[in-house]
Amino acid sequence: MKLDSNNHSVFLMYYHLVLVVKYRRKVMNDSISDYAKEKFVSLGGKYNITLVEWNHDIDHVHILFKAHPNSELSKFVNAYKSASSRLIKKGFPYVREKLWKEMFWSRSFCLLTTGGSPIEVVKTYIENQEIK
Repeated sequence: MKLDSNNHSVFLMYYHLVLVVKYRRKVMNDSISDYAKEKFVSLGGKYNITLVEWNHDIDHVHILFKAHPNSELSKFVNAYKSASSRLIKKGFPYVREKLWKEMFWSRSFCLLTTGGSPIEVVKTYIENQEIK
């Protein structure tokens, strides 16, 4: 396993993000997904975020990405949702027929941490630190 690093730390931080189209409208297709993915990559660079995997269904996307400890995840997600909403609705006018207001994404999102070890393994390791 290769760890990421910066001047003062070593880390490996993966996150699973799920974004849902507003009202679960079935408007997501390959073109919109590819466009949204491209915007994620370009904005992610400014927040030290690297895309690992991306996939979509007709009403939501799943995103696996890596981040630095100094990445402001909620700011990034909100900035991404705002910018991509505006650009998707501008670039794909037929979306406006299903989503008449400004927002493309639902207000909420799901962000999960992922890691190399199950939580129980880490918990046991920490519990056993004082045992010699």
